[in-house]
Amino acid sequence: MAQLNLTLLLIFLSLFFSFLATPVEPSSLTAHKNPETMTYIVSSCSGTLYPNLCIRCLAQYAKSPINGPQHLAQYALSVSLSRAVHTKGYLLEVAKEFQAIKSNKREYLTLQDCVNQITDSVDQLSQAIKELRSFNQHGSTINDNMLWHISNVETWVSTALTDASSCVYSFPGHRMSKRVAAIKVKAMNVAQVTSNALFLFHRYASSYQKTATKITKP
Repeated sequence: MAQLNLTLLLIFLSLFFSFLATPVEPSSLTAHKNPETMTYIVSSCSGTLYPNLCIRCLAQYAKSPINGPQHLAQYALSVSLSRAVHTKGYLLEVAKEFQAIKSNKREYLTLQDCVNQITDSVDQLSQAIKELRSFNQHGSTINDNMLWHISNVETWVSTALTDASSCVYSFPGHRMSKRVAAIKVKAMNVAQVTSNALFLFHRYASSYQKTATKITKP
């Protein structure tokens, strides 16, 4: 029974924090949005692991046209970074509380590891966004330099996803406190939006990679 109650708590918290973190008007996803942009967002998000979350997060950018998959990937990464920064701040506050009340040492050390992992996610996503923004300076020419920049972004976002996922699974699955359950849900949200961002970037980068493959073929 206790395990069932914990499972229900995790489900509730997941939905609750996802709702709170969604920067979309509660009335409607399409209210005051550019219909064509919303259609593009919905279509682009359909291939992600968490399409509904993807749509809700990106709907804030639907007030004007989105200039192709690069901008959409950039917006998705911005959402991921914002969630990671917010979660990092939350974890640091919880760590202070754990230290003040002399919480279980093992739990506190696990939380510290989680703080480090989310901090790494923040750093990796920041680098990825900076790199993606520099793409415009290189134009659309397909060359080894461009492919190197693409590889950098893919590596950084993948690492950020791994770090966030590691935080989710670092705490034991049984007999968790409500605070620990909330930590896992927030880290899970970072992992989910980062997974979506990675998919959207892959979709953008694939056009370059396919073209490069055709060029190099004899």
